[in-house]
Amino acid sequence: MDKKTHINTTMSNFQKHPTELTSEEIVELITRSKKRDLVRVYASGDFSNLALLKSFEGYGTEFEFVGGRDFGIFLGNYEFIRPILESGIVDTYKVEYLARRSAIPLSDISKFNARIEPGAIIREYVEIGDNAIIMMGAVINIGAVIGEGTMIDMNVVIGAKARIGRYCHIGAGSVIAGVVEPPSAKPVVIGDRVVIGANAVVLEGVKVGDGAVVAAGAVVVTDVPPRTVVAGVPARVIKTVDEKTESKTQILEILRGDSAGGGRT
Repeated sequence: MDKKTHINTTMSNFQKHPTELTSEEIVELITRSKKRDLVRVYASGDFSNLALLKSFEGYGTEFEFVGGRDFGIFLGNYEFIRPILESGIVDTYKVEYLARRSAIPLSDISKFNARIEPGAIIREYVEIGDNAIIMMGAVINIGAVIGEGTMIDMNVVIGAKARIGRYCHIGAGSVIAGVVEPPSAKPVVIGDRVVIGANAVVLEGVKVGDGAVVAAGAVVVTDVPPRTVVAGVPARVIKTVDEKTESKTQILEILRGDSAGGGRT
Protein backbone atom coordinates (compact mmCIF):
# COMPACT_ATOMS: atom_id res chain seq x y z
CA MET A 1 0.00 0.00 0.00
CA ASP A 2 1.48 3.36 -0.99
CA LYS A 3 1.70 6.36 1.33
CA LYS A 4 -1.26 8.26 -0.07
CA THR A 5 -3.51 5.17 0.02
CA HIS A 6 -2.48 4.51 3.61
CA ILE A 7 -3.22 8.05 4.71
CA ASN A 8 -6.51 8.18 2.85
CA THR A 9 -7.54 4.97 4.62
CA THR A 10 -6.74 6.61 7.94
CA MET A 11 -8.59 9.77 6.92
CA SER A 12 -11.73 7.76 6.13
CA ASN A 13 -11.97 6.86 9.80
CA PHE A 14 -12.68 10.53 10.56
CA GLN A 15 -15.20 11.04 7.72
CA LYS A 16 -14.03 14.63 7.32
CA HIS A 17 -12.24 16.76 4.79
CA PRO A 18 -8.61 17.07 5.96
CA THR A 19 -8.91 20.84 6.46
CA GLU A 20 -11.81 20.23 8.89
CA LEU A 21 -9.84 17.99 11.25
CA THR A 22 -9.29 19.02 14.85
CA SER A 23 -5.77 19.32 16.24
CA GLU A 24 -6.28 16.03 18.10
CA GLU A 25 -7.32 14.27 14.89
CA ILE A 26 -4.30 15.64 13.02
CA VAL A 27 -2.04 14.32 15.78
CA GLU A 28 -3.76 10.94 15.51
CA LEU A 29 -3.39 10.99 11.72
CA ILE A 30 0.35 11.67 11.95
CA THR A 31 0.75 9.05 14.67
CA ARG A 32 -1.08 6.35 12.70
CA SER A 33 0.60 7.08 9.36
CA LYS A 34 3.26 4.64 8.27
CA LYS A 35 6.66 6.30 8.57
CA ARG A 36 8.99 6.12 5.58
CA ASP A 37 12.62 6.83 4.82
CA LEU A 38 12.50 8.58 1.45
CA VAL A 39 15.74 8.28 -0.49
CA ARG A 40 17.46 8.83 -3.80
CA VAL A 41 19.89 5.98 -4.57
CA TYR A 42 22.53 6.34 -7.30
CA ALA A 43 23.46 2.85 -8.45
CA SER A 44 25.57 1.01 -11.01
CA GLY A 45 24.98 -2.60 -12.01
CA ASP A 46 23.11 -4.75 -14.49
CA PHE A 47 19.74 -3.09 -15.06
CA SER A 48 19.15 -4.50 -18.53
CA ASN A 49 16.27 -6.66 -17.31
CA LEU A 50 13.65 -4.08 -16.40
CA ALA A 51 11.07 -6.80 -15.84
CA LEU A 52 13.24 -8.14 -13.03
CA LEU A 53 13.29 -4.74 -11.33
CA LYS A 54 9.53 -4.47 -11.70
CA SER A 55 9.12 -7.83 -10.02
CA PHE A 56 10.34 -6.43 -6.70
CA GLU A 57 7.62 -5.54 -4.20
CA GLY A 58 6.57 -1.89 -4.26
CA TYR A 59 7.77 -1.01 -7.77
CA GLY A 60 5.65 1.84 -9.13
CA THR A 61 4.03 2.60 -5.77
CA GLU A 62 6.77 2.66 -3.14
CA PHE A 63 9.71 3.30 -5.46
CA GLU A 64 10.67 3.89 -9.08
CA PHE A 65 13.78 3.40 -11.20
CA VAL A 66 15.10 5.86 -13.77
CA GLY A 67 18.18 4.99 -15.79
CA GLY A 68 19.86 2.81 -18.37
CA ARG A 69 21.41 -0.63 -18.66
CA ASP A 70 24.30 -0.10 -16.26
CA PHE A 71 23.48 3.02 -14.23
CA GLY A 72 20.34 4.48 -12.71
CA ILE A 73 18.59 6.20 -9.83
CA PHE A 74 16.10 4.59 -7.44
CA LEU A 75 13.60 7.01 -5.89
CA GLY A 76 11.24 6.23 -3.05
CA ASN A 77 10.88 4.24 0.14
CA TYR A 78 14.21 2.76 1.27
CA GLU A 79 12.45 -0.20 2.86
CA PHE A 80 11.53 -1.43 -0.63
CA ILE A 81 14.72 -0.31 -2.42
CA ARG A 82 17.08 -2.03 0.02
CA PRO A 83 16.23 -5.61 -1.14
CA ILE A 84 17.37 -4.65 -4.64
CA LEU A 85 20.65 -3.30 -3.33
CA GLU A 86 21.22 -6.59 -1.50
CA SER A 87 20.12 -8.82 -4.39
CA GLY A 88 23.35 -8.85 -6.40
CA ILE A 89 21.90 -6.76 -9.24
CA VAL A 90 23.63 -3.62 -7.94
CA ASP A 91 27.43 -3.37 -7.94
CA THR A 92 27.93 0.00 -6.22
CA TYR A 93 25.53 2.60 -4.87
CA LYS A 94 25.20 5.78 -2.85
CA VAL A 95 22.13 6.53 -0.70
CA GLU A 96 20.95 10.12 -0.32
CA TYR A 97 18.25 10.59 2.33
CA LEU A 98 15.48 13.03 1.41
CA ALA A 99 13.37 12.41 4.53
CA ARG A 100 13.70 10.30 7.65
CA ARG A 101 10.62 8.55 9.09
CA SER A 102 8.37 10.88 7.14
CA ALA A 103 4.72 10.70 8.19
CA ILE A 104 2.88 12.99 5.74
CA PRO A 105 3.99 13.38 2.11
CA LEU A 106 4.49 16.64 0.29
CA SER A 107 1.63 17.84 -1.86
CA ASP A 108 1.47 17.36 -5.63
CA ILE A 109 1.71 21.03 -6.52
CA SER A 110 0.57 20.44 -10.11
CA LYS A 111 -3.03 20.43 -8.84
CA PHE A 112 -2.86 24.08 -7.73
CA ASN A 113 -3.68 26.95 -10.10
CA ALA A 114 -1.10 29.12 -8.38
CA ARG A 115 2.47 30.38 -8.77
CA ILE A 116 4.72 28.27 -6.57
CA GLU A 117 8.41 29.12 -6.60
CA PRO A 118 11.29 26.64 -6.08
CA GLY A 119 12.05 25.77 -2.49
CA ALA A 120 8.52 26.10 -1.14
CA ILE A 121 7.50 23.18 1.11
CA ILE A 122 3.81 22.29 0.98
CA ARG A 123 2.52 19.25 2.86
CA GLU A 124 -0.37 17.13 1.71
CA TYR A 125 -3.95 18.16 2.58
CA VAL A 126 -3.43 21.86 1.92
CA GLU A 127 -5.75 24.09 -0.12
CA ILE A 128 -4.32 26.89 -2.27
CA GLY A 129 -6.64 29.23 -4.17
CA ASP A 130 -6.38 30.40 -7.76
CA ASN A 131 -3.61 32.89 -8.55
CA ALA A 132 -2.04 32.62 -5.11
CA ILE A 133 1.73 33.10 -4.92
CA ILE A 134 3.95 30.92 -2.75
CA MET A 135 7.51 32.23 -2.62
CA MET A 136 10.86 30.52 -2.00
CA GLY A 137 11.33 28.92 1.38
CA ALA A 138 7.69 29.18 2.46
CA VAL A 139 6.41 26.25 4.54
CA ILE A 140 2.70 25.38 4.55
CA ASN A 141 1.61 22.71 7.00
CA ILE A 142 -1.17 20.13 6.88
CA GLY A 143 -4.75 21.42 6.76
CA ALA A 144 -3.87 25.03 5.95
CA VAL A 145 -5.99 27.03 3.51
CA ILE A 146 -4.54 29.83 1.37
CA GLY A 147 -7.11 32.05 -0.33
CA GLU A 148 -7.32 33.20 -3.92
CA GLY A 149 -4.70 35.75 -4.92
CA THR A 150 -2.85 35.66 -1.62
CA MET A 151 0.95 35.97 -1.55
CA ILE A 152 2.93 33.93 0.97
CA ASP A 153 6.32 35.61 0.90
CA MET A 154 9.78 34.13 1.39
CA ASN A 155 10.44 31.96 4.47
CA VAL A 156 6.93 32.33 5.86
CA VAL A 157 5.68 29.48 8.07
CA ILE A 158 1.97 28.71 7.88
CA GLY A 159 0.98 26.36 10.70
CA ALA A 160 -1.46 23.45 10.59
CA LYS A 161 -5.08 24.43 9.85
CA ALA A 162 -4.36 28.16 9.52
CA ARG A 163 -6.91 29.99 7.36
CA ILE A 164 -5.62 32.80 5.15
CA GLY A 165 -8.20 34.83 3.23
CA ARG A 166 -8.25 36.24 -0.31
CA TYR A 167 -5.74 38.78 -1.70
CA CYS A 168 -3.61 38.95 1.42
CA HIS A 169 0.13 39.53 1.69
CA ILE A 170 1.95 37.57 4.39
CA GLY A 171 5.36 39.23 4.70
CA ALA A 172 8.72 37.48 4.57
CA GLY A 173 9.73 35.54 7.65
CA SER A 174 6.32 35.75 9.31
CA VAL A 175 4.93 32.90 11.41
CA ILE A 176 1.24 32.00 11.44
CA ALA A 177 0.83 29.56 14.33
CA GLY A 178 -0.64 26.10 13.94
CA VAL A 179 -2.83 23.88 16.09
CA VAL A 180 -0.75 20.73 16.52
CA GLU A 181 1.91 21.45 19.14
CA PRO A 182 1.03 22.92 21.51
CA PRO A 183 -2.50 21.71 20.64
CA SER A 184 -5.11 24.41 20.11
CA ALA A 185 -8.81 24.05 19.38
CA LYS A 186 -8.94 27.23 17.31
CA PRO A 187 -6.76 27.87 14.25
CA VAL A 188 -5.53 31.27 13.17
CA VAL A 189 -8.07 32.91 10.86
CA ILE A 190 -6.92 35.80 8.68
CA GLY A 191 -9.55 37.69 6.71
CA ASP A 192 -9.48 39.03 3.16
CA ARG A 193 -7.04 41.73 1.97
CA VAL A 194 -4.93 41.61 5.11
CA VAL A 195 -1.30 42.75 4.97
CA ILE A 196 1.11 41.26 7.48
CA GLY A 197 4.58 42.79 7.67
CA ALA A 198 7.87 40.92 7.64
CA ASN A 199 8.78 38.78 10.67
CA ALA A 200 5.41 39.23 12.36
CA VAL A 201 3.98 36.41 14.49
CA VAL A 202 0.29 35.59 14.82
CA LEU A 203 -0.40 33.21 17.69
CA GLU A 204 -2.85 30.30 17.66
CA GLY A 205 -6.56 31.10 17.89
CA VAL A 206 -6.20 34.73 16.78
CA LYS A 207 -8.58 36.23 14.20
CA VAL A 208 -7.40 39.09 12.00
CA GLY A 209 -10.28 41.04 10.44
CA ASP A 210 -10.70 41.97 6.78
CA GLY A 211 -8.47 44.77 5.54
CA ALA A 212 -6.31 44.89 8.67
CA VAL A 213 -2.57 45.64 8.67
CA VAL A 214 -0.09 43.98 11.01
CA ALA A 215 3.19 45.90 11.28
CA ALA A 216 6.54 44.23 10.72
CA GLY A 217 7.84 42.43 13.78
CA ALA A 218 4.53 42.55 15.65
CA VAL A 219 3.46 39.67 17.88
CA VAL A 220 -0.31 39.31 17.67
CA VAL A 221 -1.84 37.62 20.72
CA THR A 222 -5.44 38.91 20.55
CA ASP A 223 -7.99 39.39 17.76
CA VAL A 224 -7.47 42.28 15.35
CA PRO A 225 -10.55 44.31 14.31
CA PRO A 226 -11.18 44.85 10.58
CA ARG A 227 -9.38 47.78 8.91
CA THR A 228 -7.14 48.55 11.85
CA VAL A 229 -3.36 48.78 12.07
CA VAL A 230 -1.64 46.91 14.90
CA ALA A 231 2.01 47.08 15.95
CA GLY A 232 4.30 46.16 18.80
CA VAL A 233 4.97 43.27 21.20
CA PRO A 234 2.30 42.41 22.10
CA ALA A 235 0.51 44.03 19.17
CA ARG A 236 -1.95 46.84 19.89
CA VAL A 237 -4.21 48.92 17.67
CA ILE A 238 -2.44 52.15 16.74
CA LYS A 239 -4.89 53.54 14.19
CA THR A 240 -7.51 52.71 11.58
CA VAL A 241 -6.54 52.04 7.97
CA ASP A 242 -6.53 55.35 6.06
CA GLU A 243 -5.57 56.42 2.54
CA LYS A 244 -1.91 56.70 3.46
CA THR A 245 -1.88 53.18 4.86
CA GLU A 246 -3.66 51.83 1.77
CA SER A 247 -1.10 53.45 -0.54
CA LYS A 248 1.73 51.70 1.34
CA THR A 249 0.04 48.29 1.52
CA GLN A 250 -1.48 47.96 -1.94
CA ILE A 251 -2.07 44.46 -3.31
CA LEU A 252 -0.74 44.46 -6.89
CA GLU A 253 -2.96 42.87 -9.51
CA ILE A 254 -0.11 42.52 -12.00
CA LEU A 255 1.64 39.97 -9.77
CA ARG A 256 -1.39 37.72 -9.50
CA GLY A 257 -2.53 37.00 -13.04
CA ASP A 258 -5.28 38.31 -15.27
CA SER A 259 -8.20 37.18 -13.09
CA ALA A 260 -6.90 38.56 -9.79
CA GLY A 261 -8.28 41.66 -8.13
CA GLY A 262 -6.01 44.50 -7.04
CA GLY A 263 -6.00 47.25 -4.47
CA ARG A 264 -7.58 47.18 -1.01
CA THR A 265 -11.15 48.16 -1.90
